[in-house]
Amino acid sequence: MRLKELQIFGFKSFPNKTTIRFSEGITAIVGPNGCGKTNILDALRWVLGEQSFSILRCNKNEELIFAGTAQHPPLGYTEVKLVLECLTQSSGQSGLGSAGLSEIEIKRKYFRSGE
Repeated sequence: MRLKELQIFGFKSFPNKTTIRFSEGITAIVGPNGCGKTNILDALRWVLGEQSFSILRCNKNEELIFAGTAQHPPLGYTEVKLVLECLTQSSGQSGLGSAGLSEIEIKRKYFRSGE
């Protein structure tokens, strides 16, 4: 398996739907301080099931939802989707790809109401 795509909406500093596609080989996320690089990693950890607030750098679930700015109102929910590509036996790998699956999607959503 390999990371194929990460879709982030309303997570911390991402008010708009943001899609990050991971190409084969090395992928690097670069940018100036405060642009959201660590929030991308937090989104990846969260969609994979992380529940520790200290690891996600917040105190409660509501802090994961975009809180708003002068240009964007606060959002009512956050959603992160991870797409994993299953490698086939022809690529020298075994596992879910050999079962006929080409992709797996994992999605996690949290509403400000607590749902």
